[in-house]
Amino acid sequence: MLYDRLYFEDQEQRCLAPYAINSKGSGGRRYPEDMDPFRTAFQRDRDRIVHSKAFRRLKHKTQVFVIFEGDHFRTRLTHTLEVTQIARHMGRMMGLNEDLIEAVALAHDLGHPPFGHAGEKVLDQRMKKAGIKEGFNHNQRSFEIVSKTERRYPEFDGLNLTVEALVGILKHESVYDRAGMDVVTEDKAFAKKLMTRPCPLEAQVVDKADSLAYLNHDVDDGLTSGCIKIEDLDPSALWRRAVGRIHHPNIAETDPMFKYQVVKELIDMQVKDLLTSTSARIASRKINSVKDLARSNKGVVEFSDEMCRERGHLQKILNEKFYQHWRVERMTSKAKRILNELFDVYLDNPKQLPYDEYDRSRRYSRKEKHKVICNYLAAMTDRAALDEYKRLFEPYQKV
Repeated sequence: MLYDRLYFEDQEQRCLAPYAINSKGSGGRRYPEDMDPFRTAFQRDRDRIVHSKAFRRLKHKTQVFVIFEGDHFRTRLTHTLEVTQIARHMGRMMGLNEDLIEAVALAHDLGHPPFGHAGEKVLDQRMKKAGIKEGFNHNQRSFEIVSKTERRYPEFDGLNLTVEALVGILKHESVYDRAGMDVVTEDKAFAKKLMTRPCPLEAQVVDKADSLAYLNHDVDDGLTSGCIKIEDLDPSALWRRAVGRIHHPNIAETDPMFKYQVVKELIDMQVKDLLTSTSARIASRKINSVKDLARSNKGVVEFSDEMCRERGHLQKILNEKFYQHWRVERMTSKAKRILNELFDVYLDNPKQLPYDEYDRSRRYSRKEKHKVICNYLAAMTDRAALDEYKRLFEPYQKV
């Protein structure tokens, strides 16, 4: 017996919460397509994202440590997978659409440039310096990738994802993420449909899973690297509570197992707090349908006030002890230097860009040149940027 799309759509209608989004009730795609006989609309979104070039590039993009620093630190890809796992778990507990959650989570960092947030700061500054006030926003770029840049189908540009997936990608927000603000398309009605649609609970869950994942895996990577010590984390009430939940008599602080157990407890406490707090908020705001979200704005999926304070304190410790550690500062400065010098070289002579990136037959304005260069650099992995730097600056390196 084979379970087809109709079976899964029926399962969604019978099993999901009333405020979840059913794939059968999706707002559709910009370019109409025949339905798949076996997969729901959101399952197709997920599959298209996984098979995209931009998704594969995430494996060689920085989270905190550049790829050559070690094989066991998080990359942008492993971070994305952790976000997806946490978000799907929370979505399952809340009765939300896991397939939509997975699609948004897998795509949320597609637009990230090489070298993590250091790379993003460089591109943002270069664009603003050129008079492009919106600067560079990796969420906006993620949206552009799935809606235009990825070309895998003869009928349209982009992946032609559903409205719900596009809204979740465009409106993704966290401490380090600004929601995209611009839908560039000649289809004005479709653009309005995206910008006026409330952010679904599925996408809000991804937002919080993102911030939850990077706070805890940065604790893990910070301890693994030696950039932070256990005593650095002791002032954190959240850290101390997690340590207090470890009752195994044979695990000492010097045991590598200790770190893994504490991080596990940190994640567990935050997930449970988020689920409990969000459930109470849904009840108090009387959210009984997708339409009710429009009047609740976006802050439905949130931690409790106490957890927000404790997370904020732990984040502050990481900012001071980890992200400003001299090793991280060296990596950050090196990354900024490389990207700035690559940007200058291309800006001085854009004809060095590959033929499919730069049209030599047209005249570009200054702002257009900056956008072409910015998008070209943003698509690079750490390794690609380093190799390009060698080709352009080392005299004996073949181009």
